[in-house]
Amino acid sequence: MPSREERRAPQACDRARIGDATGEVTGDVTGGVMGVSQWTPSAQDLETEITGMTMRRLTSFAFRRKAALIAAAALGSLVVTSCGGDVSRDSIRAVGSSTVYPFAKLIAESFSLSNPDYKSPLIEQTGTGGGMQLFCQGVGADTPDMANASRRMKVSEFEKCQANGVTDIIELQVGLDGIAFASARGGIELNLSPRIVYEALAARPYGGEQTNETWADVDPSLPDEPILVYGPPSTSGTRDALKELVLEVGCDTDPAMKRLKEEDPDEHRAVCTEVRSDGAYSDQGEQDNLIVQKIESNPRTVGLFGFSYLDKNADKVQGLPMNGVDPTYDNIASFAYPGARPLYIYVKKAHMRAIPGLDLYLEEWVKNWSSDGPLAKIGLVASPADEMAANAAKVSERLTMTREDLTGEVAVAPEEAPDA
Repeated sequence: MPSREERRAPQACDRARIGDATGEVTGDVTGGVMGVSQWTPSAQDLETEITGMTMRRLTSFAFRRKAALIAAAALGSLVVTSCGGDVSRDSIRAVGSSTVYPFAKLIAESFSLSNPDYKSPLIEQTGTGGGMQLFCQGVGADTPDMANASRRMKVSEFEKCQANGVTDIIELQVGLDGIAFASARGGIELNLSPRIVYEALAARPYGGEQTNETWADVDPSLPDEPILVYGPPSTSGTRDALKELVLEVGCDTDPAMKRLKEEDPDEHRAVCTEVRSDGAYSDQGEQDNLIVQKIESNPRTVGLFGFSYLDKNADKVQGLPMNGVDPTYDNIASFAYPGARPLYIYVKKAHMRAIPGLDLYLEEWVKNWSSDGPLAKIGLVASPADEMAANAAKVSERLTMTREDLTGEVAVAPEEAPDA
């Protein structure tokens, strides 16, 4: 691991920056030298020259020039400028999940306090799906360094990243959360189950017409109150988790739906996960605080958001049980609560050397994600100890993910591939 002084090298006079993704070398180091298109370093050159080097050590013109050429070829968009030169971006930028946002914001504040020489990270709420789209656009200063996600990256998103040059991605599980159904304190009380939620919110329950208007229409044991659920949009990771952990599970309580999954997976997905659009489910955008306000003002309604928002607003709202299990810290940590899910952040390894402090920002997550740490105090459920250790190793060793990590498949070595 490089020393703290080495990691602060980009703050020195000669500094690395992510450029315009053209692959050109710019600044005062380019006059009269051969461009990247004329010389491409070999893998051995990169390993020999880049590993262990820092910009602070590059004191001579010749070494600055060679390092710039190597880095530009290695990252596609890394350039070097001298004192007073323009720097495209020298602060961390993360996009993505509104559920992960309060945790990422706390880490950004902790990072700024621990590292006053660095600019404060910029954290944007775009939703998990929207964040992945931005993250996978490519490598460069106009793309984010990180994506926060309230569900795991999809294989299709990974493939899009690869196609756009985002080839080395570090995946970190930063903790656990639960998708919580809630109502105002003293408001409607519902003992929910995946089946009940599915029949209440599905556009075509079991492939038929949606006729349920009240909770009692779904189950006679429930109140005769109109179904009105405020929740996240389709771009949200929380919405994806709702589909996977609740709606599809409820749909598959019907044996015919299980058979449909085998016979026609696309139709099964549509029938089991499409949410009704007649007003019974009201999309509130990536604004979980607005959902809290909505259900607080109307005690007959139900809200859907991450556990951390339930925990943060425990004086205003109450969690609704799922299969008789309340959405609590302990029940999510043990996965006894059906809506428990991991939370992730995704990082471009190519940006680790170019964006000042990005490695320190990741270390800040590791320092704060324990069960007795600051993140737990604002509602993040700590991962199991072995999971925390494995993810800490990903940070220290900068281990990247593979397609097989997402699919669970085992990669076959070329010599082991079956004959055509």
